[in-house]
Amino acid sequence: MPVPARKRRRRTPGQIARGVRRRARRLAGRLRHVWRRSLQLRVVTSTLVLSMAVVVVLGVFLMQSIVASVLTSTEVSAVEESRANIATASGYLTQPVDSTDITQDATAQGQTMNPVDAAARALTDRSGGRYDVVILNEGSVGEGRASGQIDWSSIPALLREKVQSSEEQSLWDQTVKIRYIGAKQPESAWVVGGRVNGTYEIYHVFPLGEEEKTLLTVQQMVFGAGAALVLLLAGVASLVTRQVVTPVRLARQAAERLAAGRLEERLKVRGEDDLARLATSFNEMASNLAVKIHQLEELSQVQRQFVSDVSHELRTPLTTVRMAADLLYEGREDFDASSARAAELMQNQLERFESMLADLLEISRYDAGAATLDLDPVDMRDVVLRAVGDSETLAERQATRFELRLPNEPCMAEVDSRRVERILRNLLFNAIEHGEGKDIVVTLGADRDAVAVAVRDHGVGLKAGEETMVFDRFWRADPSRARTIGGTGLGLAISREDAMLHGGWLQAWGAPGEGSQFRLSLPRAAGSPLRGSPLPLVPPEVEMRRTWRGHATPVLTPAPVEAAPRARENVDAGAFDAE
Repeated sequence: MPVPARKRRRRTPGQIARGVRRRARRLAGRLRHVWRRSLQLRVVTSTLVLSMAVVVVLGVFLMQSIVASVLTSTEVSAVEESRANIATASGYLTQPVDSTDITQDATAQGQTMNPVDAAARALTDRSGGRYDVVILNEGSVGEGRASGQIDWSSIPALLREKVQSSEEQSLWDQTVKIRYIGAKQPESAWVVGGRVNGTYEIYHVFPLGEEEKTLLTVQQMVFGAGAALVLLLAGVASLVTRQVVTPVRLARQAAERLAAGRLEERLKVRGEDDLARLATSFNEMASNLAVKIHQLEELSQVQRQFVSDVSHELRTPLTTVRMAADLLYEGREDFDASSARAAELMQNQLERFESMLADLLEISRYDAGAATLDLDPVDMRDVVLRAVGDSETLAERQATRFELRLPNEPCMAEVDSRRVERILRNLLFNAIEHGEGKDIVVTLGADRDAVAVAVRDHGVGLKAGEETMVFDRFWRADPSRARTIGGTGLGLAISREDAMLHGGWLQAWGAPGEGSQFRLSLPRAAGSPLRGSPLPLVPPEVEMRRTWRGHATPVLTPAPVEAAPRARENVDAGAFDAE
């Protein structure tokens, strides 16, 4: 039976708008990324914008100058020709003419032409088609004579008022949109008007069509020349910046290869300019850096070899001293009180010395890059329970209880269980050392990609800036404070190296009076990149208090809690670090 095709849901306008905004943000992000990374793009774009601004300003100024020049010459010639025509027309219009004699139509052939028609015909003949003439009578509103099919009602009333109120032979001019009777389209024209014989108004209409075409052609030429100039400047800027950016880009690539460990990387030196001197200085710096790094590597190798040799050489006399100390410790009951106490102190210090020697050997393996992982898929809950069981005896001695928060489902991960247990034991011993007898919370969390274990104590806490220093070798927050449960001062440093060997994180948080929390985050699959942790670094209750102080309502999801069984196996606390 065929399966019916699923009907595609239609997207709502809101979904479409959100999709468009997401795509726009992604595009804007890509553009910002390219803009920040490309010096040549920024220089060319800046040159392009500035040159466009300069070209626009110059183009506007040039066009204004050209338009003013063209219109000024047109105005001057129109006024001069209008003045001469008005003097000619005054000879035809010596006698007043009744308004009934002034018509828009031409006089019938054979009839006697009245003075208005005669004046209009004379002025039209003189124009040679360059302009038209409109003759109006002040006493006859809406009647007049016009050549060229001009609708004389398109003469502005304001211009007529000026002409009517002016003296004889005075001229007024204005740019007007002239309308025509018939199919001819309106066009711009320069109208020059004057008053004749106290009754008549004569207007000379000079069309500006040719001037407008000329100005449009000039405008197109200016625009084209400006665009070509802008593109030319952009190309020149691109070529010039390329000559500067290319050596800088080569220097950047060489610096990256040098930082990656290719100490033989050098730049080619061409010429004697500033860029050539930069390449020379870079090569000298790289040579000196290679020499210094080589010297430091030799010194570091000597130091690592010295630590390794001393650690190995100390094992033989330490074994002999250990055997003698064991005999003295076992027979301490036959000694007097002071000798028995000395035997106990020697036994404790030898155990601590052995622990320190083991840690030094482990550190030397990390420094030499010889540390390896023995990976197996394990349930992290079992690893946590074994580490807690190993720490039970020490916790009871310090009157400290463990509170475990473990998920109900298995948390599988590919890890070296021995190293992860050592990390957790060091974190638990550190929490017992500084927890001041208060409960220690151990939380295990997991998501699809990572697992995390958080060890929370409620002791003295950490000051600002000590979150990273706590992992330094032999570091103590209070140098005057003695270690109450032993330790060598290398435990957390080794734990960080173990976490980094797994490709994970070991992080610390603390605040004075609120205790501290150490979080171990590991990828579930060996070799996978770690992008986040399933547990917060700041304890939820601390975050909740901060949120309440900010007058907000927090929403917290408690982690599943599973009671921890009492450990049946005990270990000597002196074998691990409590810092």
